[in-house]
Amino acid sequence: MKLAVLLQYLMPKQAITALAGKLAHLEGGNVTTAVITWFVKRYQVNMAEAANPDVASYKTFNEFFTRSLKNGARPIAQADFICPVDGAISQFGAIEKDQIFQAKGHAYSTTALVGGDQTIAKKYENGHFACLYLSPKDYHRIHMPCDGTLKSMTYVPGALFSVNPTTAQGVPGLFARNERVVCEFTSATHGSFVMVLVGATIVGSMATVWHTSKNGIINPPRLPNLQTWSYTDQNISLKQGDEMGRFLLGSTVVMLFEKDALQFNANWQPAGAVKLGELMGH
Repeated sequence: MKLAVLLQYLMPKQAITALAGKLAHLEGGNVTTAVITWFVKRYQVNMAEAANPDVASYKTFNEFFTRSLKNGARPIAQADFICPVDGAISQFGAIEKDQIFQAKGHAYSTTALVGGDQTIAKKYENGHFACLYLSPKDYHRIHMPCDGTLKSMTYVPGALFSVNPTTAQGVPGLFARNERVVCEFTSATHGSFVMVLVGATIVGSMATVWHTSKNGIINPPRLPNLQTWSYTDQNISLKQGDEMGRFLLGSTVVMLFEKDALQFNANWQPAGAVKLGELMGH
């Protein structure tokens, strides 16, 4: 086991993440501006495409991290499915019965990913998946790959391992053991699909556009037990390209699609860079 992975088993990930979340919400004036300026330089963040490129105007680090883009910065492809985020392709492809490929020697089940709900998992047997990693420099809002109506959302408590490529190769079942939010949608033309927002070390919280808490934040609090919200009586419908959620500090999105629902972009390759709005599949 690589040292970087071993250290993650040993370090107090929950405490570190809670502290990072609090610091990211602080209004620190010049200190906040200095941290943001350092971050932009360190990770080569392209502020020219931000709706607000003035780093000094962000009151908190999280305001900066969840910044919106200029209109037109991410054109939406004419496609059945578009890429929902900026990031890198961790893995994608066919689900082998109920097994999702993570990295060489590692796989996890659809049932484990969605928090143990076998009824939901069954829909995606022999279907398709895509796992997209958002690095620190990326835009951290998540958008809809196609039109969809929200059916349910489930908060699944879990670990907070890093989700970078090194960890994905070294921690078995990584995306099905980390804290996550499972959102299931139905589409008139593409059947059911799932978008899973996976937490990680220093990911202070995750939010959706429909959640009723302040700013749509689901966590914190970090609940000890699984919690599900049903939306079948609310008709929450989102169009392709609409924002559906965001990470307050970065992580990964895993998507599940039914069998024969799509064919992935032939140009996609593991580790390849992707942008919101690009062709994901037909």
